[in-house]
Amino acid sequence: MSFVKVMIHAVWGTKNREPYLMNAVRQKIIQHIKDNAKSKQIYIDTINGHNDHLHCLFGLNADMSISKVMQLIKGESAFWVNKEEIIKTKFEWADEYFAVSVSESMIDKVRVYINNQEEHHKKITFAQEYENFIKQYNFNIHG
Repeated sequence: MSFVKVMIHAVWGTKNREPYLMNAVRQKIIQHIKDNAKSKQIYIDTINGHNDHLHCLFGLNADMSISKVMQLIKGESAFWVNKEEIIKTKFEWADEYFAVSVSESMIDKVRVYINNQEEHHKKITFAQEYENFIKQYNFNIHG
């Protein structure tokens, strides 16, 4: 048996950063993502977000890639939102996402950060947060 513990902090937004994820809708989508992930053996540690994006701390198992997890979470949840008509217009996630590994020593800090999204976004927009992530983790977004 393989023992694998790789924690990933992923962030993804709604298409065109539309503010579709108001409180009740966001909670419904988050609950669905949790239920769906559990059924697919994806371990979600913490998930939360704001009006136009979600943050998720999840564990990778030995036979799943980040892209596969994101496809299962984003693709399936968008399909479900549209099928159940949770939002009255066509719902889509943005194509891109942000994902970084989280060391054991930083897991609690990331959990607090994810759980405090309401407070956090009183001070900073998702666009600003996204730019900060790009800089903080030295992503080369221009090729």
